[in-house]
Amino acid sequence: MARVLLALVIVVVAFTVYALVDCLMLQKARVRALPRAAWFFIVLLFPVIGGLLWFFIGRGRPVASGPRRRVIGPDDDPDFLGSVRPVHDPDEDERIRELEKRLAETDDDADPGRTER
Repeated sequence: MARVLLALVIVVVAFTVYALVDCLMLQKARVRALPRAAWFFIVLLFPVIGGLLWFFIGRGRPVASGPRRRVIGPDDDPDFLGSVRPVHDPDEDERIRELEKRLAETDDDADPGRTER
């Protein structure tokens, strides 16, 4: 029985310390209903009930700084993709034809008995 009581006391102390630290470290804008000092003393004077009250009533939700925008990459943004125009290099077509011609000549030199399909 003493072990159970000791374990219960340890859990209560740990919960109270956690609630006190959370009360002191939370942003001022998120503290609801009472001032931070009042919550501190409530948690300190009524360990279990004060901690539960702090977490359910005194601790507010995070303050939203404004509407959240979903961030999308440029390759998923239709406006960006519509503004991108392919750059056409007139000399590029000529270089490609020349490279294909050299490649065909190299293939013919490497395998003279080969026939095309």
